[in-house]
Amino acid sequence: MSTTATAAPIAGTWNIDGSHSNVAFQAKHLGIATVRGAFTKFEGTLELGDDLSTSRAYGTVDVASVDTNEDARDEHLRSADFFDAERFPQITFESTEIKSVDDDELEITGDLTIHGVTNPITLTAELTGTEEDPWGNQRVALEVEGKLDRSDYGMTFNQALGSGNLLVSDKIKLSLDISAVKAA
Repeated sequence: MSTTATAAPIAGTWNIDGSHSNVAFQAKHLGIATVRGAFTKFEGTLELGDDLSTSRAYGTVDVASVDTNEDARDEHLRSADFFDAERFPQITFESTEIKSVDDDELEITGDLTIHGVTNPITLTAELTGTEEDPWGNQRVALEVEGKLDRSDYGMTFNQALGSGNLLVSDKIKLSLDISAVKAA
């Protein structure tokens, strides 16, 4: 796997640095416009072995932290129509397999639980590098992408429009920019 100028061993336990990471999603509104959102509270860990078959990734997202830059929409997303944050306060992910696609790309398969429903999902991850920060911490960064159908997780609220488009798309794109710090 490629790294930046300061090479560091990848094997080890890496804790996600929430202040330098992003967990985002996007959906279509009215079938024509892209609405983007993110979760502002999350945590996770990467346990990377010398052999990827022994590696794992897991994390949680605080559903109430959803932020689409529109308070009314965020409240609706927290409601029983969508995430039902009161009954299902967390989204969780735990990998079941991590494998190398090439020198910089990984395929991460795991169990994603949203709205009380668990389904398998496969994500692609690009290792963008490792570096030592000015305080002596080793860091690794990954860009992770995936797609899901929200109806697979019991989130079926919608409204058909006269054009045949739907108010909110079923297909959701996921995008995570992860910066993680190696545990001591």
